Amino acid sequence: MQAQPRASHHINGQFHETPDGAPLDVSYPATGDIIARLHAATPELVDRVVAEARAAQKGWARLTGSERGRVLRRAADLIRARNAEISRIETLDTGKALQETLVADAASAADCLEYFGGIAAAITGETVNLGDDFVYTRREPLGVCAGIGAWNYPMQIAAWKAAPALAAGNAFIFKPSEMTPLTALILAEILCEAGLPNGVFNVIQGFGDIGAALAAHPGIDKISLTGSVPTGSKVMGAAATTLKDVTMELGGKSPLIVFADADLEDAIGGAMLGNFYSTGQICSNGTRVFVEKPVYERFVERLQTRTEKIRIGDPLDPDTQMGPLISMAQRDKVLDYIASGQREGARLITGGTPLELQGFAGGAFIAPTVFADVTDDMTIAREEIFGPVMAVLPFAEESEVIDRANATPYGLAAGVFTRDLARAHRVIAALDAGTTWINTYNLTPVEAPFGGVKRSGIGRENSMAAINHYTRLKSVYVASGPVDSPY
Repeated sequence: MQAQPRASHHINGQFHETPDGAPLDVSYPATGDIIARLHAATPELVDRVVAEARAAQKGWARLTGSERGRVLRRAADLIRARNAEISRIETLDTGKALQETLVADAASAADCLEYFGGIAAAITGETVNLGDDFVYTRREPLGVCAGIGAWNYPMQIAAWKAAPALAAGNAFIFKPSEMTPLTALILAEILCEAGLPNGVFNVIQGFGDIGAALAAHPGIDKISLTGSVPTGSKVMGAAATTLKDVTMELGGKSPLIVFADADLEDAIGGAMLGNFYSTGQICSNGTRVFVEKPVYERFVERLQTRTEKIRIGDPLDPDTQMGPLISMAQRDKVLDYIASGQREGARLITGGTPLELQGFAGGAFIAPTVFADVTDDMTIAREEIFGPVMAVLPFAEESEVIDRANATPYGLAAGVFTRDLARAHRVIAALDAGTTWINTYNLTPVEAPFGGVKRSGIGRENSMAAINHYTRLKSVYVASGPVDSPY
């Protein structure tokens, strides 16, 4: 099973290979088989792509917003036309079930390009009247922006970062995760086919050293990262050497609170989506599920029944609901967390074991896992696991659960399930999180800002809010009379 691209990089409108770059093998998480062999960028290639992006950006910025928007909207149409093909490659690259990638990966990238293509012409300033004089403001592109992606949503993340940047008139350089490098190359090819000028969107592959080189490069004006908190700290430190803008979408240990009056089946469905979708490899997952005591045992019982019905198997089978983790190393890490949960006294309700599936002996499969009677001090309640492991914690009072939910250095997401909407709004307002839901979980439409607080990140992706992070504001004072000077 192969998914070999034409070359490792896409630079200045062309595929480009670096045979002297470090080898970068891509494996299919369901079998461990190598499906593509790429090469990392070299330091010389990083300098070249930055120079070519800087040269291309000026002409792109001179186009009207409407002209830029048409390119992005054409790209969205091309992605949708190729959705089945792209989704299959995304499944091979990530191991996620095809059932998911068909609706959540390339499709959401298309939605993002369409949205920012639609608002590109609306990126405007304002006028301030000062009597006879006035001030007007201009929203101008930053110049060349770079993005560093994560391995869980490769094409979606590339689009979430590139679309607002391109709509605003910037050029963009994207480095995918070395674990999932394939679909960003397809995005680059499609943008060129849609009419994007050469050099405006580029993809280079590499490991952490290439990301660090982009973050510190004096020719790059902004860096946007999706990744872990430790990686975010390193990238932000490198970016500080040139005082470039940063957007950081980092990890979390998000709370999902279920009150006794909630629709229990809906709450269980939300908790499962917030822990098992993408095999639990989503930064905003609600991995601490707080359940009010009157419905706690009933919640756990129904959760066990529904969890044990999840179909795990061949990711390319449309009936499969959960595929493997991204790698055996990630599986081992998740199993270590499960062992710590058992060791520290949590009640294992279901799962907790690796799975050996016929025909997929090298696959990084694991049973979806639920722990009950978890306490706040347990490792599985404090650290981001990034796998299908749910911790269920009982609570008694509203004020108590708010304090416990906020007792974390993270603040990416949070959710509340209750029929009492006054309480829902009150609790959501009290939670330290940047992205929240009431009576649902993990829905992230491009129209809504996405991002966190505290150690979960800086800035916002999606919506008009993203445009603020890819533009600079210039004010222009216009005098209509003589200069009043005492000199």
